[in-house]
Amino acid sequence: MAEPETQEPVTEPGLERRKRIVLGVSRAWAWVFLIGLIIFFTISVYARTDGEVFFLNLRNIQSILNTIVPVLLLGLGQTFVIISGGIDLSVGWVMGLSSVVSAKSTLLLVDAGVPVYPAIFVGFGIALAAASSVGLISGIIIAKLSVPSFIVTLGMAFVARGVALMISEGRTIGGLPQQLRDLGNESLVYWRHGEGGGPSFVFKPEVAGEALRSMDRLLSWPAVVTVIIVAIAVFLLHKTQFGRHTYAIGGNREASVRAGVPADRQTIKIFTLSAFTAGLAGVLYTARFTGGSSIAGEPLLLNSIAAVIIGGVSMYGGRGNIMGTVIGALIIAILVTGLIMLQVDPFIQFVIIGIVVILAVLIDQARDLVAGRAESQ
Repeated sequence: MAEPETQEPVTEPGLERRKRIVLGVSRAWAWVFLIGLIIFFTISVYARTDGEVFFLNLRNIQSILNTIVPVLLLGLGQTFVIISGGIDLSVGWVMGLSSVVSAKSTLLLVDAGVPVYPAIFVGFGIALAAASSVGLISGIIIAKLSVPSFIVTLGMAFVARGVALMISEGRTIGGLPQQLRDLGNESLVYWRHGEGGGPSFVFKPEVAGEALRSMDRLLSWPAVVTVIIVAIAVFLLHKTQFGRHTYAIGGNREASVRAGVPADRQTIKIFTLSAFTAGLAGVLYTARFTGGSSIAGEPLLLNSIAAVIIGGVSMYGGRGNIMGTVIGALIIAILVTGLIMLQVDPFIQFVIIGIVVILAVLIDQARDLVAGRAESQ
C-alpha cells in the first residue's frame, strides 16, 4: 500500500513579503517621520516668513536641544522601566522634588559660608540622592510586595509632590547665585557673526552690545550632560549584563527567574535609575532657570512616555532601545518648536502629539500581528 503523501504546510501567499514590509516600516518609521517633519517645517516656516527665517538655524537648533533635555532624561529612565515590563508615573514629580531640593540646599550652604561652586555641586548631590530614594522605595515595594508598578509609582508621585510643595512652600525658590545660572545657560560652543567672527569653545567671547545679541550659542552645558548620559545609557542597556537582565525580565519574568536572573534586585535597580535620571533633569532645570520649582516636571511626564512609545519601545516589555527614545524625544521637540514658529494654537499641539503616539502604537500592533501570523503559518 502506498504511503500517504506528506502535506507541506501551506503558507498564505505574500505573507512573508508583508511581514518584511511591516517589520521594516516599524523599525524605520520614526527616522522617516523625523526627516519628514524637518522637511515640512523647513518649507512651511520659509514660506510663511517670505524667506526671512530658516527653520534649522543655529538658534532654533539650540532651542530644540534645550527642549529635548528634560523630556529625554525622563524618557531614558522610563525606557529601562518599560522594557522591563513596568511603568513609572512618578518621574515628573520626582523632577520637581529634585529641583526644589537642589535650590534649597544650595541656598542653605551658601548662607552657611560654603564657597559657591562646592555649594552648588553638593546641593546637586543631595537632590540626586533624594530623587533616587524615591525610586529605591518604589522598586522595593514593587519587587518585594508584588504591587503593580502603576499603583506604586502613582502613589509615590503624590508623595514626591507633597514633599516638594512643603519644601518650597508652594513658591519658586529664587535668589540663587549667578554661577548657577552660568552652568545652566552657557555653552560649549559660541558662534560670532560678522567681521572677525567664528567659533569659540568653552569660554564665552568678551563682546558686548550688538555683537553679544547676534552671537549664537550651541550645545549648552545641560545638553552636553544629556549627551553623556545617553551614551552611558546606550552602553548600559546594550553592552552589559544589566541590560540583558532588563530585557529578560520584560520578555518573561518567570522564565528569567528560572534562568537565574535576580529579578527583584534588577527591578529595584531599574526604578532607582529611573528616579536618578528624573532627578538629574530637575537639577539641570534649576540651573537653567536659576530657580527651584515643584511643578518643573508636571507637564513633561506624558511627553516622556510619548517619546518612549514613538521610539518603538513596546508597552508589553522586552523590546526597545535607547536611540529610539532619542528619536522620539527629537520628534516631540521639533513638533513643538515648529508648531510654535507657525503660530499654531497651543491646544492643537496636544492633539497632534496624541495622534503621533496613537500612530506609533498602531504600527507596533501591526508588527506583532503580522509576525504572529507568519509564525503560526
